[in-house]
Order: sequence, then structure tokens, then C-alpha cells
Amino acid sequence: MAVTEYDRAPLVEESTTDSPLARKLEALWETEPGIVGFFTTVDHKKIGIRYIVTAFAFLVVGGLEALVMRIQLARPNMTLLTPEQYDQLFSMHGLTMIFLYALPILSGFSNYLFPLLLGSRDMAFPRLNAFSYWVYLASGIFIYASFAMGHGANDGWFNYVPYALKAYNPGPNMDFYALGMVFLGISTTVGSANFIVTAFRTRAPGMSINRLPIMTWGTLTVSFGNLFAVPSVSLAFFLLWMDRQLGTHFYDTTADGQPLLWQHLFWMFAHPWVYVIVLPAMGMVSDGLPTFCRRPLVGYTAVVLSTVATMVLGFGVWLHHMFATGLPFLALSFFSGSSFIITIPSAVAVFAWIATIWTGRPVITTAFLYFASFIAMFTIGGVSGVMTASVPADFQLTDTYFVVAHIHYVLIGINLFGVLGGLYFWFPKMTGRMLSERLGRWNFWITFIGFNLGFLPMHLTGLFGMPRRIYTYPPDLGWNTLNLVTTVGAFMLAFGILLLFVNIFHSLRHGRIAGPNPWDGPSLEWAVPSPPPPYNFAVIPVVASRHPLWEKRLGEGIGESSVARGLVLDHGKETIGTTVLDAQPDVILKMPEDSWSPFTVTLGMSVGFTGLILTYWTPYGWAAAAAGLVLTGLGVLVWLWPERKLGQVAEHAHA
Repeated sequence: MAVTEYDRAPLVEESTTDSPLARKLEALWETEPGIVGFFTTVDHKKIGIRYIVTAFAFLVVGGLEALVMRIQLARPNMTLLTPEQYDQLFSMHGLTMIFLYALPILSGFSNYLFPLLLGSRDMAFPRLNAFSYWVYLASGIFIYASFAMGHGANDGWFNYVPYALKAYNPGPNMDFYALGMVFLGISTTVGSANFIVTAFRTRAPGMSINRLPIMTWGTLTVSFGNLFAVPSVSLAFFLLWMDRQLGTHFYDTTADGQPLLWQHLFWMFAHPWVYVIVLPAMGMVSDGLPTFCRRPLVGYTAVVLSTVATMVLGFGVWLHHMFATGLPFLALSFFSGSSFIITIPSAVAVFAWIATIWTGRPVITTAFLYFASFIAMFTIGGVSGVMTASVPADFQLTDTYFVVAHIHYVLIGINLFGVLGGLYFWFPKMTGRMLSERLGRWNFWITFIGFNLGFLPMHLTGLFGMPRRIYTYPPDLGWNTLNLVTTVGAFMLAFGILLLFVNIFHSLRHGRIAGPNPWDGPSLEWAVPSPPPPYNFAVIPVVASRHPLWEKRLGEGIGESSVARGLVLDHGKETIGTTVLDAQPDVILKMPEDSWSPFTVTLGMSVGFTGLILTYWTPYGWAAAAAGLVLTGLGVLVWLWPERKLGQVAEHAHA
């Protein structure tokens, strides 16, 4: 229902955690303790932390896989791994880092921070949010079950056909991977839809579209991108599974199938995915860096437009991954041109960050060091990527270690360095404790030096002709020293990440108490206690600028802090719904209670996908798949069973 009137109440007086209003909201929003609460919670903060912890666990697993590979490649003619073991290891490493770490870690930060940044109490669809996490976890376990059984993916994360077809790869390896990716795509799709609705409809009153934090723009943009990209790769993997198990011939050349169809479908997804795993990290830098520079981001509008333009252009460059496949040169020229053009919006963001540092008064913290080094990593990764946009250069560089170096500068240099900066920045908000700056400096410099020592020489290794995906090499090709240096750098990087975990575990017990706003940040998440209460905001803030906590300093807003007054919603679990563009109060949204349904539906889907895999060994697998479908349907029925009205009139908003 439309909101016609609402009363304002003093935010500072009503939002303290020991006020009567806070105690009432605590009782309404608190998750049930114990095992029941663990499986039923829909609190976005708990789900966000679970995403972060799970993604870091996959990062550790993928990193250990990388270290084993680097030992194998440290010297010529090593025999630590057999060729088949190496195939599985580099395939699982790639899909772990790209699909199970890179986006989920960003989803974790966005899950935790979105409602806080937007002045809301939860995501638009809390149960769907919990469902997206459980499916992510289940799909990761499903994929790694294949590795534990000795049937891990063994055709690379790109999974090219015809090598992935049953005639050449008869084991269940590719079936695990294909079905696991379809499973994971469900999580990505529902999570993206949730972010879009949350950003458009649950903002604080006054937070118009031109006042959104940049991090929100990054996640919102890639969420739209996911809705267009994920169906492509899900279709590609489903067609592959049908070729392998049902006898279809979509990719089989002996029956007029088209192997290049796989590459088109896959790279239509996988190149936009590059921006999916970097744009939210860029948004984290764009929001965190100005806080330490003590000034707003230079060129806010230009950075927002460049973010959107990068995602849009990202859908027009997939063919540069296929320059060496024999496609017509006219097509290559168009995609080469678009691959060069996409550097322009990225350069806009780089210049904005540099100008912000140059015109600000930087406070050098560990978070600032990560954010600043992110700019250097972004530049190196971008430039090496532009080199492959040239068709003649790509003919020489494709399938060499130069491309391996490039993708690691994108995945680790851009994604991980942005994530680590964000972790140091928002850890106080999540835990109420500060990370140690002394350990943080050691963590940063060892990670920074180890990363560049590990991956910068790979550019030379590739230029000297070392191909990708080889498990060993003879001693007389000039690659020995470079590979040894790379291995040393990889172990140094791993030690830097270990120091990060030491810092986290130490600070959780002994870290300095943070307070609500230890960095003097300008955005709404710093207006609530650290860690935030279950309801986030006792009083929904009303904002009047992009920097609501800096208004008096910057001369913005209406003369008083825009978060000084707000809306009181305490008739059950409620949050405000606002209009899309101007964020005018529009409806009071009733938030659902905790529920078993997201976990139950995920369990049913897990049984179904497991049944499809069991068809490789037993005909009873189809029965298990049918049982999983029935369980999923029952879970959805319980989930959607009506409980209450979804909106209430504005009389529930009162002083």
C-alpha cells in the first residue's frame, strides 16, 4: 500500500541499543539461538559472513592446489604429479578460484553491507537470500565430491569440447562439473535478482539514484549482467550433459554438431564474468579510498557511468578469446576494436582514484595500502589484457603463460587486493574489533611482494614460449629460473594470506574495540553500532546527500545531518519501501520470519542433482532425481504458503 504520511523521530535518542524501541526491535528481529537458528536464519549479516567465510575456505583450497602445481613446475622433469592428476588439479584450481571464490566473496560483502549502506533493515527477499547461500554451499560440495572420489574436472575450467565429450572423457568427471555449474547458476541468478530489487526498492527515504554509494552501483550493475550471462553458460553445460548422457549431438562433429557453439556460449558468459568479479571490488575501492583521503571521490558521476558502460561493453568482446579458432577476419576486427574501446571506462575509474588521492589528505592504513596497490594491479592487469585485444599479438600470446599472468592479475590483483582492503576497512563494522595495523602492514607487504614475484615473471615465461596446461617441461628451454622464481613468489603470497588469518583470529579476541565509526566514514553503515544489531536501524534514516555523515563538513544537505531524524517502524519485522528514482516513501514492507524452507529446498535440489550423477553408476539414479524433485516442490510449496499481508498502511510508522 502507498505511504501517504509518516512521522519523524530523533535518530540518536531512539537508536541506542538500550532504548525501549531497541529492546522491542531486538525481540522482533533476533535469530533463534542454537542449531535451529543456524539453519533457519534469514539475517543478511549472518548470511553475508557465511558467504565470506565459505569463499575464503575455497580460496585456501584453491591456493593449496596452486602450491602443489607450483612445486611440480618449479624445476624441469618433476614427477610429483602424474599428467591425469595435474589435469584435475589445474581444472579444480581454476573453477574454484573463478566460480567458488571470486564472485561469492563479493556477494558476501554485498550481502552484509547492502542494507546498511542503503539504510534498510534487510534484503528485499530475505529467504531468497538464505537460499542463494545454501545453494552456493551445496554446489561447491557437489563439485568437490567429484575431486574426493578421484573424478574431478579434468578439462580445464573452460571445459572445451570435443575433449569434454564422453567419447574422449568417458568418466563422470565432466558430468560433475556440468551439473555443478548448472546448480551454482541457480544461486547466482536468484542472488542477482535480490540485489537488484533491494537496490531499487529498499533505500532510505531521500537516497535518490544519484546518491547511491559506488559499491552499490558495482553490485547492481553486475547483477544485471549475471541475469544475461548466467543463462548462456547454464545452457552450455546442460547441452553438454545431454550430449554425454542422453545421446544428443549439440557439440558432436560426427553428427553435424558444432564444437565452436560451446566456445561461443561459454565466452558469452565468461568474458562478462571478468567484470562481474572486478566491478564490485572497484566499488569497494571507490567507497573506501575516499574515507582515508578525507574527501569525496573525484568524478562520482563519471565513475558510475564508467561502471555501467564497462558491463555493457563486456558483452561485446567475448570473441577475443576465440581469435585463434579460424573465424573470419572481419569479425575479429570488430571484436578487436570493441576490446580496445572497453579500456576507456576502466581508465576513467583509474584517473578518479588517482585524483582522489592527489587532492586528498591520505591517512596511510593497511586498508589504504591495499586500495592504493589495487590501482597498480588494475593497471597492469588491464594493460596486459589490452595486448591480447590485438589479433596479431593474440595469435602469439594465446595459450601461453602470458595469459595465465594476465588472468591472475585480474583475479588476484584486482579482486583479492580489493577484497583484502575491504576486509580491513569493514572488519570493525562486522565484529566490533579493529584488525592489528602492525600485523596488517606485514600482511600487506608480504602479500604484495609475493604476488608480483609470483606472477610478473609469468609474462616473460609466456613470451619465451611456455604453453599453458603442461605438467612438466625439459630443462633446456630457458624457463627454469623464471618458474623457480614464480614458485617462490607463490609460497610468499601464501604466507601473506596466512598472516591475514593470524591477524583475524588474534583480533577477534584481542583487537581494539572499534566503536561505531572508527574511520570517520561518510556512509550509513557507520551510523549504527559495531557490530550492527539484528534490526540494523532502530529508526530508518532520512538522507539528503551522498555523504550523510559528512554533511556538515562538506556543506551538503539541509543544514542538519540528514540522519538526525528518521522513520520508526516497530509493528513487527518491517522496513521501508521507496520509489525507484527519488526514494520517496512508498510502502511499508513486512519482512518474513526465519524459515526452514530455503535449506529444505536446497536439500531437495541436492538430492536431485546427486541422482542425476548416480545415473552414471546405477539406473536407480533417476529415482533419486525424481525424489529430489518432489522434495524440492514440497519445500517451495511450504515456502510460498501465505502467512500474512505483504504491506501495511503508513499508520504503522509513528513517532
